[in-house]
Amino acid sequence: MITINENYLKLQASYLFSDIAKRVASFQQAHPDRDIIRLGIGDVTRALPAACIEALHAATDEMAADASFRGYGPEQGYGFLREAIAENDFRARGADVNADEIFVSDGAKCDTGNIQEIFSTTIKIAIPDPVYPVYLDTNVMAGRTGIFADGRYQGLCYLDSVRENNYVPRLPSEAVDLIYLCFPNNPTGSTISKEQLRTWVDYARENRAVILFDAAYEAFIRDESLPRSIYEVEGAREVAIEFRSYSKTAGFTGTRCAYTVVPKECVAYDSQGNRQLLHPLWNRRHCTKFNGVSYPIQKAAAAVYSEAGKKQVRELTDYYLRNAALIKKEITALGFDSVGGDNAPYIWIDGQGRDSWEFFDMLLNKASVVCTPGSGFGRCGQGYIRLSAFNSYENVQKAMARIKQALL
Repeated sequence: MITINENYLKLQASYLFSDIAKRVASFQQAHPDRDIIRLGIGDVTRALPAACIEALHAATDEMAADASFRGYGPEQGYGFLREAIAENDFRARGADVNADEIFVSDGAKCDTGNIQEIFSTTIKIAIPDPVYPVYLDTNVMAGRTGIFADGRYQGLCYLDSVRENNYVPRLPSEAVDLIYLCFPNNPTGSTISKEQLRTWVDYARENRAVILFDAAYEAFIRDESLPRSIYEVEGAREVAIEFRSYSKTAGFTGTRCAYTVVPKECVAYDSQGNRQLLHPLWNRRHCTKFNGVSYPIQKAAAAVYSEAGKKQVRELTDYYLRNAALIKKEITALGFDSVGGDNAPYIWIDGQGRDSWEFFDMLLNKASVVCTPGSGFGRCGQGYIRLSAFNSYENVQKAMARIKQALL
């Protein structure tokens, strides 16, 4: 008799953004004349940078000629992109990362979900709350949790990220093995200082733990005192894996390109307590289950690091940060407390006692604006909503005017 992986039965009814899509579709069907403005899902709305488009066209033309055609590429990514990443994203900021420690992929969502495969199913996981759902759900699927009860899975260590700690979780009070951190944070938009990040690196070194550091939104950091990479902290190479994405940096949500850094010193342990390097383990998993990102897409990603590309990416992220600043200004004027929006494209808004889904439904029905209910990110998200800056400035202006009218 064929049987299923029963860990999937522990998962909650649906993925958060699928629930949102269903509610919005139902509303649109009932009100076909209403113009909906979407400030919920973190999908970009502006075109790819011109430098990336030019590189994409040129690489596509190469694929049209036998002499320059490319078939399977290296699973880890082409050398031209990996070297550009190492030089521009890390060495330029004093972080010691080599090109051969970089694994190019089709998305940080995939990598943060897949990386747990190289670790034992018996390890203790520490996950922030609120949290990007992929971190949590993939560990449920792998069998690292108990049942879901009272808003949380048994067997996990939850790291509360709340107003009292400025949405930066404190060190766990119990021993943990694998720690998920995301800064600038999704969903709260909060940031972490280098000193705060150092305490996590020190904890991991002292407790023989590993940190999974999601830096997908680092391109939105404008405060130069904030770290863009965990490798800016001494000792992090031994205990941290970092994830980056071009989705928000350069608008690659539809073209798919990202990368993961696994330093050669980064270690975990086997059941006998022997040190095991994680780089070869991830390389084996990557080569076995992934065929690489297409050549034209990697050429487009490499163009991000050209002089024109750097300028255009800065203009693109500045545009979204302008949207975020407007949202934060208007929501503050309405009397709501919020975090994020200055070094991140998300604004995390305290609903002043409202239930998260109640707030979502009110904005959808009264303002035709889509947000993301905070409770979908965890128990600590209850009572909050997230607004995304990923839309046109004109639409953001309209949305905030509608929200103001709905709330007054």
